[in-house]
Amino acid sequence: MARDIFKCGETNLLVYIIVILFGVGSWVAINGLWVELPVMVPHLNEGWTLPSYLSVIIQLANIGPLIVTLCNVFAPGKLKEKPVVYVITVIGAAACFLLAFFWKTSTYIAGAQRSTALLVLQFMLALVDCTSSVVFLPFMAIFKPQYMTAYFIGEGMSGLIPSVVALGQGVGQMTCQNVSSYNSTSNVTSFSIQPIFEKPKISVEDFFFFLFAMMLVSGLAFTLLNYLPYCKMEHARNKEYEESDTTTSSQMSSSYEMRREAPGAAGRFSDPADAGSSSDKLIKQGPKKQKLKINTEDVSFEKTPKGQAIIPKSKYLYFLVLTAGINGISNGVLPSVQTYSCLPYGNEVYHLAVTLANIANPVACFIAFFVPVTSSLVISLLTVLGLGTSGFLLLTAATSPTPVLVGTTAGNIIVVAAWVIAFLLLVFTKVSIATLFRQEGRKALFWVGAMTQLGSLIGAIIMYCLVNIANMFKMAPYCPS
Repeated sequence: MARDIFKCGETNLLVYIIVILFGVGSWVAINGLWVELPVMVPHLNEGWTLPSYLSVIIQLANIGPLIVTLCNVFAPGKLKEKPVVYVITVIGAAACFLLAFFWKTSTYIAGAQRSTALLVLQFMLALVDCTSSVVFLPFMAIFKPQYMTAYFIGEGMSGLIPSVVALGQGVGQMTCQNVSSYNSTSNVTSFSIQPIFEKPKISVEDFFFFLFAMMLVSGLAFTLLNYLPYCKMEHARNKEYEESDTTTSSQMSSSYEMRREAPGAAGRFSDPADAGSSSDKLIKQGPKKQKLKINTEDVSFEKTPKGQAIIPKSKYLYFLVLTAGINGISNGVLPSVQTYSCLPYGNEVYHLAVTLANIANPVACFIAFFVPVTSSLVISLLTVLGLGTSGFLLLTAATSPTPVLVGTTAGNIIVVAAWVIAFLLLVFTKVSIATLFRQEGRKALFWVGAMTQLGSLIGAIIMYCLVNIANMFKMAPYCPS
């Protein structure tokens, strides 16, 4: 047999790449919409209040994960991930396609023009991406554990790819110019320094077509993972994913019943399949029964016996709470304050921190693949370091527009490095926990996804209240006077 050139140890690199492409579809639409805001806002009636609208809509979209969770709790085994993945992928692709045509369409509601098409389609994208957390992860249970990091690499690249395209598009490129304004009433001309944003090299419409193409690629990757025999070879042997569709009649028995019909009578065996029993049992008819045991010590099984947990219950719950906390910080808290934390150090520092933080996400997944961590002590320690770094970033945001070391080269380097380190640590611990839970099977991965969304929801709600209601953070000007 010819050697598979894509095989590297226990991992097939081609399948690994396909899993990455599948993972990209998890959050690429919403991440793409966020990075495109600087280009879209000047053309929309909501202006820079639009991000607060989008934050609320994303939280409303958590109705998707909630429905999936309720179905799994009250009707376990009834909801199949594969059809749901196809449905949400089609919805996401259709929403991206429609945004290319209708993102500027507005409707007169409640005394003002509202970007209704954008908001409705953005809700559909948020519904797709939020639901992916509780559907994509359980689907990955059918693959060998080493492919879990590939999924998280793809999830990380769902933020990196749109950011790189947006940078090539010219998003955020601006110059500060002295702009004059004339007041005809007082006949006074005033001057002020204002940011002038450059025209993007790629139109908003083309950017949404790009997101549409990415959703199609993710859907194609999912189809290959399901039906291509080459990819199915990398499915785990213990397909817990399919357990709900099997019955106990297919289970193997390691004992055989024997009985004699009468003393000295010839033994007569009957086929248990004729009586509706498993053909793995052999019954010899007779009044007395004996058990013939088969030694199974030399037989190894990959699957842990049903009901026997690999992770102790206390550690299981601890890791779930940790997952919620990590995602609350990385998905809810930090994105809400990144502008306040970075912009005081300059527009270049802000965009460098955003880009490198997005790069740190898939890099952390690669590290988790080559350096797997299963120790709860190490995971806890890395989490504490990640939370400590996040605390420093919150401090810089809270003290905006004059954070520590502002206006210095050291401050610029430290704040960018802090954003990179925070995401490296938080993402690495998140992937390590999910890889560990992969051994527990589909149900465990579902709860990892559910706690991911719950933590993100709580973090986003808290920050929405602090930013938009309590007004605890102050934005630094794009062009300092």
